[in-house]
Amino acid sequence: MITTKEVELQENASVKLKITVKKKSAKEEYDNLVRKYCQTVQLKGFRKGKVPADVLIRKFGDSLIAETTENIIRGSLEDILESIKHKPLPYSTPTIDSQSSLDLQKDFVYNVSYDTYPEIELIDYLGLEYEELKVKITAEDLKRELENLREQNSYFIDKEDGVVEKDDNINIDYVEIDEKGAELAGTRRESFAFIVGSGYNSYQFDEDLLSMKNGEEKLIKKNFGQDFENKELAGRDVKLKVKVNNIKQKKLPELNDELAQDISDKYNTLDDLKKDLKQKIEETSKNRVRANSISRLLDQIVDKSTIPLPGSMVELELNSQWQSFLGQYNVDEKKLLEQLKEKDNKTKEDMLKQWRPSAERKLKLLLAVNKMSEKEKIKVGKEEIEKEVKKIADSRSITIKQAEEELNKGNYLEYMKEDLKKEKLYDLLLENGKVKPGKSINFLDLLEGNY
Repeated sequence: MITTKEVELQENASVKLKITVKKKSAKEEYDNLVRKYCQTVQLKGFRKGKVPADVLIRKFGDSLIAETTENIIRGSLEDILESIKHKPLPYSTPTIDSQSSLDLQKDFVYNVSYDTYPEIELIDYLGLEYEELKVKITAEDLKRELENLREQNSYFIDKEDGVVEKDDNINIDYVEIDEKGAELAGTRRESFAFIVGSGYNSYQFDEDLLSMKNGEEKLIKKNFGQDFENKELAGRDVKLKVKVNNIKQKKLPELNDELAQDISDKYNTLDDLKKDLKQKIEETSKNRVRANSISRLLDQIVDKSTIPLPGSMVELELNSQWQSFLGQYNVDEKKLLEQLKEKDNKTKEDMLKQWRPSAERKLKLLLAVNKMSEKEKIKVGKEEIEKEVKKIADSRSITIKQAEEELNKGNYLEYMKEDLKKEKLYDLLLENGKVKPGKSINFLDLLEGNY
């Protein structure tokens, strides 16, 4: 098919494509179609394959022109897109913007638009200056980590003669009653257990239970505002009859060799545990500082480079985020939209608009990293992959073969390769960057992102 094309790159990696099909090619396409139908169509008064062309054209002229137009567009577009440099993205279907009416005495012209992979112009990213955080690790950090371990290994014991206090684990019966003291159907709960102060109960009566004793009964009155999170209780005055069945208080284990041994078989003494914790704190600090330095470099690269974002790419990312959002709540879309409207007065469009800036930032980072990896020819060798698989196997106490099988199940091995490539690129950026001392912070602020 004899065609000419004019390609015009638009903003945000959009392509405008003007295609001209010569009248000779258009006429050949039309004649071939008429010939095919003359040989195959059955019309009253004519034997199959013997229908004259002029008869066929008089009867089906408009349909023949329409089908010819469709065939010309499909065939010419396939040929053009096969050879053109700026091809459509897999998820960007070319759209026919306009077309001339098919006149067999003239060239046929039509216009197409679609999104293509963006042409990225990066700044000189090797040798950028960045600040490196300075972290102070003290004895208090080790002490805090040890206390966290004590909390994680805490246990509860019966509190026979005591009273309810914050952080106690209590077991209660409760029921709503009306003005006459009669129980309201469907509100009785027996042997309900929770941690006082956690707020893990519908009526939020933690503070009302403080100082109660084992076996004690109490009448609690609650007034819930119109904006209370539980819509069934919002705007109501409620009376609750509560009985304490059991009180358990939290006990923290002693900080000694026995606790260290309970935490892991690899510790024989408390000193072994302390040494390992100190190494983990230092490693965590090092990794967080490195991540912050990488983030500073990538921010410079993205902010100062030219990275067009195709609209279809952004929409695909937003749709992916929306599907993840639906998955978190484990409800169908209609139900979630109703909840969003009722609770926050938001629509799906509101949510997507809110997410758009972060989605665009994420895509620009991804495109920049891919471009740099390609430019630097960063590859991951077999030995590097094997080393990483072994590390995973050792951490999970399974064989290398088992680790490989699990990684291959969900295509995680490919994700791991991509992560390794990124880390090699980040190493390159850091090694070639110009480091200057950054803010001095303590370890806890580093963990909490307060810097």
